[in-house]
Order: sequence, then C-alpha cells, then structure tokens
Amino acid sequence: MTKLSTITYFAFLAGYALAQPTQFTLQGKILDATRAPIEGAQVTILAEQGASGPVVMSARTGEFVVTVQAGRYTVRARKDGFVDVTRSVQFPQDASTSLEMILPVAPVLASVTVTESTGYLIAEINTATKTMTPLRDVPQSIFVVTQQQIRDQMMMSIADVVRYVPGITAHQGENNRDQVVIRGNNSSADFFVNGVRDDVQYYRDLYNLDRVEALKGPNAMIFGRGGGGGVINRVTKEAAFQPLREINLQGGSFGNKRVAADFDQPLGERVALRINGMYENSDSFRKYVNLERYAISPNLTIRANEQTKIVLGFEHFGDTRVADRGAPSFQGVPVNRPISTFFGNPNDSHVRARVDLGSAKIEHQRGRLNITNRTQMAGYDRGYQNYVPGAVTADKSQVAFSAYNNATARLNLFNQTDLTYTIASGPIQHTLLAGAEVGRQLTDNFRNTGYFNNTTTSLNAPYSNPVLSTPITYRQSATDADNHLRTNLGATYIQDQVQLSKYVQVIAGLRFDHFDLQYLNNRTTDKIRRIDNLLSPRAGIVFKPVTPVSIYANYSVSYLPSSGDQFSSLTTITQQVKPEKFINYETGIKWDLARAVSLTTAIYRLDRTNTRSTDPNDPTRILQTGSTRTNGVEIGANGSITRWWKIAGGYAFQDAYISSATTAARTGAQVAQVPHNTFSLWNNFQLRSRLGAGLGIVNRSDMFAAIDNTVTLPGYTRVDAAVFYSLTEKMRLQVNAENVLDRKYFINADGNNNISPGSSRAVRVGLNVRF
Repeated sequence: MTKLSTITYFAFLAGYALAQPTQFTLQGKILDATRAPIEGAQVTILAEQGASGPVVMSARTGEFVVTVQAGRYTVRARKDGFVDVTRSVQFPQDASTSLEMILPVAPVLASVTVTESTGYLIAEINTATKTMTPLRDVPQSIFVVTQQQIRDQMMMSIADVVRYVPGITAHQGENNRDQVVIRGNNSSADFFVNGVRDDVQYYRDLYNLDRVEALKGPNAMIFGRGGGGGVINRVTKEAAFQPLREINLQGGSFGNKRVAADFDQPLGERVALRINGMYENSDSFRKYVNLERYAISPNLTIRANEQTKIVLGFEHFGDTRVADRGAPSFQGVPVNRPISTFFGNPNDSHVRARVDLGSAKIEHQRGRLNITNRTQMAGYDRGYQNYVPGAVTADKSQVAFSAYNNATARLNLFNQTDLTYTIASGPIQHTLLAGAEVGRQLTDNFRNTGYFNNTTTSLNAPYSNPVLSTPITYRQSATDADNHLRTNLGATYIQDQVQLSKYVQVIAGLRFDHFDLQYLNNRTTDKIRRIDNLLSPRAGIVFKPVTPVSIYANYSVSYLPSSGDQFSSLTTITQQVKPEKFINYETGIKWDLARAVSLTTAIYRLDRTNTRSTDPNDPTRILQTGSTRTNGVEIGANGSITRWWKIAGGYAFQDAYISSATTAARTGAQVAQVPHNTFSLWNNFQLRSRLGAGLGIVNRSDMFAAIDNTVTLPGYTRVDAAVFYSLTEKMRLQVNAENVLDRKYFINADGNNNISPGSSRAVRVGLNVRF
C-alpha cells in the first residue's frame, strides 16, 4: 500500500469513528428503605423526547446495567409493593455516576396477607413519622410488642404489655383504669388506637390487636397535646384476603376463664370481613375481687380499585369489676397483711366501662403521592364507686376510710388527613408529609361523696378486719364535680424526611395546635374558657456508618394545657396558667443484627417546665416556676437470637426529680413510682419441633409511692415461665406460670395508702385452635 493510500485509509477510519454515536454504560442499584437489594425491579430508560428506551430487570444484588447514547434520560424503577421512583441523568456529564435508587414501601392497597410472626421483631412502622420507616431509622426510642409476644405471654392488659418495655412502669390508676409512667411523667390519657386519641380512663383489652407500640419522649408533632413522656398506641387487626379461623380458650388460677375468637374471610376479590370477639369472667388472688368483660370488633376491608383501599372498623366493649384500692402503709412501708386482704366494702365497690368506637380509613395512592384520611368516633360511658383506705393509727388498731363515686361520659370525634410525597433530586431523597387534624370532645363529669351513716365522710375500721358493712349515702359535697366540657381542636403539621446520602438522614417537622376548651359548671352556671395556640417542633438526624447501624440524635417538644390531660383542672385560677412544656434531648444507637434481632440504646434528658409552684411571698398566688427533670438510659433487645431462641426486654436507668419546687413537692424530691433501675427479659426457646418453653425475669429497684417520698415500695425480682406444645399443625397447648417462686411484692400504688400487691403464683392453661 502506498503512503498516500495508508493516510487515506486511516483518515477514513477516524472520520467513521467520529461519525458514530458515543456509547455509555449506565450502572445502578435498586434498594428498599432498609437498604436491602430489590431483585426483579423493572428499570425503564426514557429519552428526553419521551420515547421509551431499554428496559432491564435488577439482579439479585439489586444491580442493573444498560448501555445508552449521549443525551438526557429519565430512569424509572418500578416494583410491585413499592412506590415508583424516577431519576434524571445526562451523558457524558454523569458518565462516572452509579445510580442508587431507594424505593419506599407502598401502602398495601391491592391485597393484604396475614402471616404468622416467627419472632418478636417489627422492621418498620408508620406511627412515629406517618410514613413507612424502618424502626432503626427513626431518631426516637420505640419499643413494639407484637401479637406473637402477647400470645406467648398470655398478656391481657396494658399493664402486662409495659412490664417488658424499658422506661415505662404501670401506675395503679386507682385500680379502675390504665395509667402509665413514661420517663417520669404520669398519664391516664396518652393512649391511642391506630394513631387516633383514645383518652378516656378505662381498662383496655388486647384481643383484637396486631401489636402495641410504645413511643417514648414528647410526640406532639405527630399526636398533638400531651404525650410529654411518650404515648402508647394500639394497632388493631385488619381484614385480609386470606381465610383465618382461630379460637383461644383459657383457664387457670383464681377462677380465670376466658375465650377469644378471630375470624377472617374474603367476600370476593374486593371485600374481606374480619370479626374478633372476647369474653372473660375471672376472680382474683384478692378476696371478693372479680371481673367480667366482653367485646366484639368487626372490620371490613374494601379494595375500591388498585389504588384505593377503604377500611371500616367498629368495637363494642364492656367491662365491670370490683373496685379495689389496695392496702395502706404503716411506718413508711406497705402494711404487713396477707396480700389477699380487701380493704373496704366489696359489695358496694364497682367499676364499669362501656365503649363504642367506630372508624373509617380511606387510603389512595397516586404515583408518588399517598393520601390517607381517617375518621374515628367513640362514645364512652364509665364510672366507679370505691372505698379509699387511709392512714393506719399509731397503735395499728384502726384504719381510716373515705368513699366516693365518679361518672364520666365522653363523645370523641376526630378526623385526620395526611398527604405524603416522595421526591428525588440527585442523590438526595425527600419524603414530605403535610397533614391536618380536627376534633371535638364533649365530656360530662359527676361526682358524689360517701357519707357513712349519712353523717360523716370518714370512718375508722378495725385494722384486723378492714371489711366494711356500715350504711353509706352518696350525695354531692360542696366541691364535687358536676360539669360539662367542650373541647375543640384544629391542627396542621408538616414534616420532611431527607436522605442526604446513604450515610446521613435528617427529619424535621412542626405542628400547630389550636386548643379551645369551654367549661360549664352545672351547679353554679359559671363558664370558663381557655384557648391555647401551640407550636411543637421536632428535629432529628441519623448517621449510618453501615446499613444495619443507626446513630441518632433527637430534639422534641410537647405541651399539656392547664386543664390537665382529663380536663379536670380548669378553674378561674388555672385559666390564666400557661401550658406545661416538655423538652426532650435524646441520642442513641440502633443496630439490627442479621435482620433478625434489634438492639437499641438511648440516653436522654427530659425537662418538664411551667409546673405550678406557690409564691413564697403570697401563698394565695400560683407561680409557674416549678419543674421536673428526668435523666435516663434505656437498652432494649427483641427478635430472634437464633432459629430456636427469641427474646424481648431491656434495662432502664431513670433519675426523675423535682428540679424546682412545685405546689406538691420540694426541690430534689424523687418523682413517684419511677424506680432508678428496671430490668426485664422474656426468652422463648424452641426445644423440639413441637415443644417450646418460655422464661421471663422482671426486676425493679425501690421506688416511692408518692411525691412526698415518705412511703417506699420495696424492689423485687419476679420469675415467669411457660411451656408450649403443638398437638397438631393447627392446635397449640400452652401453660404459663406467673411468679413461679411465689415471692411477695408490691407492684404499684396511687398514693401512700393505696398500694397494690403483686399476684401470688398463678398458673393459666391456654388452647389455641385454627381450623
């Protein structure tokens, strides 16, 4: 070949190469919210002009590779059960970029599947942020008690649930209601069902629950007023498109008798019906004490279309029992009497509650936008009549008694609307929340005082035989309640969850509450009104050095209006008082081990300010200089250590004290019923294919019965055990023993002379049948 020919040949090749389109390789990875790879996601490449380009599927590792030419493209990732995500890329500018696309979990609209839990671990919830978020990526201490754990331990009450939750103790609540102390803050109103307020004082049951969530620290940004120490949220079972028929029979010590049923049935391809029911009639280790309760809860799920789901629910619940205020104290400790001893008149002591609660939820998914509207209406009728033991005389021969009855009727109506939307901008992903809540609560309170022999409000009875039969008349005293309250609520909130990179996530939110309380004294026709406008912020950051580990910090604020959590504290004096304020600073670590067990640690400081104190220069004036502080550490663990060993429990250290004197206590006093140390651990061992065993340990250090710190409830250690045996694939027999070592201990109180002993050894047998 001549020199000219060679030059011409290479010039031709160069020109040809320059004329060809430049090819680039686009690489990426599809992950879920926990950063686990998603296999089989459809990845579509769309050219700028809108024409569809290549379509590939993600591999088992979540990775995909596709070749494209120079230009601008939209990359769309799609997978059933997840929200579609799109990203924009441009070549050659992004030639060195490896895409990482995280698909949020989509609300389950098309179908619902019920699967039996194999452990005690819940990977993600939507309660804490109103978006489906992995628990380890929520910058807040949260403990979830699953349906499986409730069944394994034969739990029947909120008090049973919180026994294994670090940082929470069950208050006596006068033995007529659920009441908890969370991080040093006592409340009978911070209870929710499916994220909606359920604040009347009564004993709740667990028969229709999927799980119970304990969210600790101020939660006003999500739940509104109150919740200074945290909240308890019950999540109910929903109808699914999978048949289920289950009956639970239970019997045991102290006349325990209970039956519960769960029936779930599809009614075609778009409608499913679920009915849960329960009946119990049981005695107690306490003499003369018994209870009877019943409930039925139908639930209907409707798939209106592939994007819309409607859930309708209703519960009718009744509870009656003997009112038992426990035992008094003597010389700084509970009296040394048999734990079965009843103080008062059991024939004239009773508690009743009737609850009718209806709800409707509509959920619609439109691309990356999710709209959820939830309405809940509940009517409550509850009351109690009780004899209250008082001080024991110095010679230990007499114990004082008083008596009263109290009735409350309340109608609650709440509506919540939430909009969530996901946006991706380069490596940054936003999950936006905007919502509003409106509500009205109508409450009537009426109280009578007991007059022994129709003359006196106090009576001494023999300490050796404190069961009364003295005639008594109930009528109103000069200060007994007879009032009507109307509470109107309007709130709006916004929140942004930002994933800045695979290492850093940020959450920030703000809620505005308009709280309007109108009080009418029926006896005097006096009217009082108090309006509060509250701003409640929350901010948190999560650092993820590796996928299973989250290191977080959190700041949150909540308020409690001057009327108190049950609206019972509004007077002409407190009308002028600002809401109490709760500020929480928290940092912690969450670590998911092999996606089967979760370890959590939290360190926090919770300050409660604006509490009432007495003006030292004028005892008739109220100042808001009082405050309390709780410093604490919480360690939690739940899940499956191995295939045959499941655990749930933790340890908590709490130091809750009066940091500035209040009307009730001096500076430095310890907050009542907040032990410095608690430890609990439940173990479930699968010994054979059909045989399992459970072992639980509960330990609590000393704590004071009341804020004056004069009566101490001694610490204790309790051991529980269980044996499980599967008779067939659909029939399981279990035996649970509480307080196996039969130790005497005192579990909680409502003041210095209303102290509840713990149960002596009790055995219950349960049979679970599916068919």
